[in-house]
Amino acid sequence: METQLWRKILAPYRLAVDELVVKFTHIKQQYQDSRMYSPIEMVSGRVKRVSSILEKAKRKGVNLEELEEKIEDIAGIRIICQFVEDIDTVVDIIRNRADMEVKLEKDYITQSKPSGYRSYHMIVYYTVQTVKGPKKLAVEIQIRTLAMNFWSTIEHSLQYKYKEHMPDELRERLLRAADAVDMLDNEMASVRDEIMDAQNSNRQKATIISDILNNIENLYYVANEREVTKIQNEFFKIYLKDDMNLLIRFNKQLDIIAETYRVQSVQR
Repeated sequence: METQLWRKILAPYRLAVDELVVKFTHIKQQYQDSRMYSPIEMVSGRVKRVSSILEKAKRKGVNLEELEEKIEDIAGIRIICQFVEDIDTVVDIIRNRADMEVKLEKDYITQSKPSGYRSYHMIVYYTVQTVKGPKKLAVEIQIRTLAMNFWSTIEHSLQYKYKEHMPDELRERLLRAADAVDMLDNEMASVRDEIMDAQNSNRQKATIISDILNNIENLYYVANEREVTKIQNEFFKIYLKDDMNLLIRFNKQLDIIAETYRVQSVQR
């Protein structure tokens, strides 16, 4: 196949990847904007390289005319979660979306591959709008934890290097590493609530500080500079005390001050 023809074939898949990365990133942002814990930590996507497509087609005995029908991971999305429990939440989100139709699910978490690989795979149909009209594509979505992703990235690099001839000793070491990753995920699950509380507290603190700084900046336009400087100095004193309750109280008081100046500004 000529390069131009490949570009034409893969263009809709690139569009699908771009759109899906944006959509899943937006889901994460919606959780954060609502000050809720997001089950999605990171999102990435890729379109399979032509060499990889041809290699897989050869390995599976797929004719070039059947590529789009028989190879379901030309477009791939990877969703990384912090905890194993988050994977179920993300799977449910995908199942309930109107713009995605689940074709197939493969659970390599409860039943890992012989190599030790663990991840949750979903094949979904997703429709993109092209200049020639809508095109329905198969997209593979991989959902895994940070620890699973670390192991998988290393294993993939070694598989690429050794192909089908990885030394037995190295396979054994990878299997032991996979067991260690499983133990790590289980250990993190046991302290999940404590970790989430700490992360939520940090997010809440960051939001409050952002609100305070935004109010102080706006006050410089409507209030006496000396008074604003006094407020700013008071904020720094409270910030250094690292007391969440004091920060919350100061933020509420500052909201009242800022609102008073806004009303006065409108009345002038």
